[in-house]
Amino acid sequence: MKRRQRTRHLIELGGLVIKAGLVDLTEDDRATLYGAFLTVADRLRGEERVNALALWRRKGKRAFKADQDGKGNFD
Repeated sequence: MKRRQRTRHLIELGGLVIKAGLVDLTEDDRATLYGAFLTVADRLRGEERVNALALWRRKGKRAFKADQDGKGNFD
């Protein structure tokens, strides 16, 4: 991945962390955020991988749609 593409990719991922409210909910505690990401990664390495991905994908798509429709980020 070229440098410019990588930078854009990292900015977009950071935007998702903010959009999900994780920065505010953790009071911008990087250790807490990292620990949460490690927990997610552990789940994805385990037997729950397929179900977790399906659940999170559906939830993310609904949230993106709600944002697009001006309804905010609701479950």
